[in-house]
Amino acid sequence: MISDVLKETRERMNHSVLSLKDDLAVIRTGRASPALVEKLSVEYYGQPTPLIQLASISVPEPRQLLIKPFDPGSLKEIERAIQSSDLGLTPNNDGKMIRLTLPQLTEERRKELVKVVHARVEEAHVAVRNIRRDALKDIREFKDEKLIGEDDEKRGEDELQKLTDEFIKHLDGIGAAKEKDVMEV
Repeated sequence: MISDVLKETRERMNHSVLSLKDDLAVIRTGRASPALVEKLSVEYYGQPTPLIQLASISVPEPRQLLIKPFDPGSLKEIERAIQSSDLGLTPNNDGKMIRLTLPQLTEERRKELVKVVHARVEEAHVAVRNIRRDALKDIREFKDEKLIGEDDEKRGEDELQKLTDEFIKHLDGIGAAKEKDVMEV
């Protein structure tokens, strides 16, 4: 019973880790990464569509992205979506593809991005703690319903705390790696 709760908790915490990785992938660093624009919503035939479904995105140079639409007719919509996004990038359209050149990040902008990274990591911490709270509630309900004894309850709570500490440490490691990536010149 407790092992089932811990298994489900581990799965939910893993989802929090994956969510954090996705969130951090779109935060800009000094290098170009397709993840920067993959999820950008483009109005395509009246439907918001992720850019990754409309074009191939490559990195020909360390600070440049090349976007080749599968349908040349969607070029203008893609360009409009990039301009209206909060990326702060100006697309260069040559009629067949779009080039995005990433400017060098200033020290001030890097520090702002580090604050964003910290905020996202803290959100992930809160999510993991909420998952722990739910699991703790389940374990205590098992004891109240006399499905487990006090020893099992204590053991379950200890294992749950170890699991939570493990995931918090993992989230901190992911955040530290992204911070290092952002601050790298």
